[in-house]
Amino acid sequence: MSISSTIKDFCGKETVELVCGKYTAVIAAFNGSNIMRMQDTENKIDFFRNNPDFTADDYKKNAEVYGFPTLYLPNRLAGGVLKVSDYTYQFPCNDPLGNHLHGFLHLREHKIVAAETTDTAAIAKTEYIYDEKDPFFTTFPVSFKAEYTFTLSDEGMAYSFTMTNLSDRQLPYGVCNHTAMKGPFIEGGKAEDVRLYVPIGDKVELNAQCIPTCDFKPLNNYDKNYLSGSTIPVGMDIDNDMYFMEEGSVDGKPFYGIVATDTATNKQIRYEVCKDFKFWIIWNDHGDKGYFCPEPMSWIIDAPNLPLSQSESGYMELAPGESKTVTEKIYSA
Repeated sequence: MSISSTIKDFCGKETVELVCGKYTAVIAAFNGSNIMRMQDTENKIDFFRNNPDFTADDYKKNAEVYGFPTLYLPNRLAGGVLKVSDYTYQFPCNDPLGNHLHGFLHLREHKIVAAETTDTAAIAKTEYIYDEKDPFFTTFPVSFKAEYTFTLSDEGMAYSFTMTNLSDRQLPYGVCNHTAMKGPFIEGGKAEDVRLYVPIGDKVELNAQCIPTCDFKPLNNYDKNYLSGSTIPVGMDIDNDMYFMEEGSVDGKPFYGIVATDTATNKQIRYEVCKDFKFWIIWNDHGDKGYFCPEPMSWIIDAPNLPLSQSESGYMELAPGESKTVTEKIYSA
């Protein structure tokens, strides 16, 4: 089995190309440690939205909607307000609805720490240290280290993300992946053949500003299509469907994640996340652009500001010196 981890040039920026058996992946540290591309070459599966004509600058300008970006902080903060136990911060409002959207970590150029192999895997490690050198620090002066590990084996991509609070303040901890999956994801496939299975609990009702009303709804027939795996995630507009995560079942075993299936070939993308993630939000940019985003979130939209318990909202903070790691896995079946 061919295994390699190689630093390569992409438009003047360094990437890490990982190869392990049928899987290949490109890690773009310059674009917020994004998985710029991942493929199962044996089954002709292209996991994430990519554009062969894009330059590095093009990818940076579209960081949320290509590949596999990690967001800190997740989704929206109403009015740009971030209430932490020891301080209240005012972020700029950068979306048309009057909120702060997506944070800043995925927009930074990160550092490649390692490109290495073992007998069974190709590995890339990247990091970003957020401190006074970052232009956002005057707004949010809470230093931290973000560390990413991408491990490609014959079982697919294992991903871990660690944040460490390097400051003397409380660090609000919320993480999300704005996972931009191709639809269709099979070479020569059709959008109408794609189906999405998402094990979900109650629906999170959002207001006109895309902020939770704190009213949680039982699932209607539309929502239950996610449970039955009959949702077509492209070709129709899916505009921020948000749900509590639940554990489902795949192949008779517990499964905490989503499954995308090409019904013409029965080939699948399986995307598993650890149970630190509490919510799914599904979005597809009006459904007409050939991709869809099943986004795992560790906290609910606007969690720091909502009158919800921590168990409901997923809100948490890291004390000075404290670290937390989340893990995910992406593979074909």
